[in-house]
Amino acid sequence: MLPARRLILAAALSLAALPAMAQPRWPTQPVRVIVPFAAGTSDTVARLVTAEMSRSLGQPFVVENRPGAGGNIGSEACARATPDGYTICLGTISSHAINPAIYPRLPYDVARDFAPITQLAAQPNAIAVANNLPVTNVQEFVAYLRARPRRDVPFATSGVGTSVHLAGALFGQMTGTELEHVPYRGSAQITTALISGELPVAFDNFSSVWPFARDGKMRILGVTSLQRSPAAPDVPAVAETVPGFESLSWHGLFTQSRVDPAIVARLNQEALAALRTQAVSARFDDLGITAVGSTPDAFRAFVASETQRWGEVARRADIKLD
Repeated sequence: MLPARRLILAAALSLAALPAMAQPRWPTQPVRVIVPFAAGTSDTVARLVTAEMSRSLGQPFVVENRPGAGGNIGSEACARATPDGYTICLGTISSHAINPAIYPRLPYDVARDFAPITQLAAQPNAIAVANNLPVTNVQEFVAYLRARPRRDVPFATSGVGTSVHLAGALFGQMTGTELEHVPYRGSAQITTALISGELPVAFDNFSSVWPFARDGKMRILGVTSLQRSPAAPDVPAVAETVPGFESLSWHGLFTQSRVDPAIVARLNQEALAALRTQAVSARFDDLGITAVGSTPDAFRAFVASETQRWGEVARRADIKLD
């Protein structure tokens, strides 16, 4: 993973090379920002970035949480909104890369219905274990799993078909191990169960478990980025033991596919500027999140690649939802 400043600079330089477009008179009214999830990391990312965009553009960016169905409800609302540049939405690896593979009747088509604006951020997931589990690293964890039946080692995530569920499935596929998936309602319930020792293992966003691991209430065996997290340089990457293992939770901005390309370009420009502000970068650092920043075309290619990759993982694991 490239340092955040280099990624944002590269995106900004690429944007500068785009042909000049006539700028429409936009915005002249508040912009609605649909977040298809409840309070949590996704909501935090959206509010931080769009608050800076609002200051720069002089119009309110009003965040509207529309959770449900793994992000499908809010994403559909965004896709069906009037394509005038006044409704944008946060999209994630779940809503825009995994869901197309696991929902046979998805109410939107990512490639057809959305115009990518930019990838905002990425953060690793983590393998977290209770302090009473007798393993201290990924190698010992793999050996522990291979010596036990699947049902003896349940692993928790924040739900079926989430990015952390797919991370657990990928881990099993790459290590030849089996874990019994147990979906929880969210990270708060997972951390409570890990701290009490009721639950042995969880795959969760790094930002959700790191504060508790830092305080000694649980252990993190590894982060799921290819390199160690700058927020926790002493915690190994899983890839140090399982070469090539990577699972990043990412966030990006989208609007409707028929929005004026000049407005999409302006949204991209403002989002990149927001990522460079001290308010956003400092908060991202606190959460262990890496700012990314990309052109609309680069983000479109990235989403297509992620959709193919995680679709294959879901099919191999037979993960489906109605």
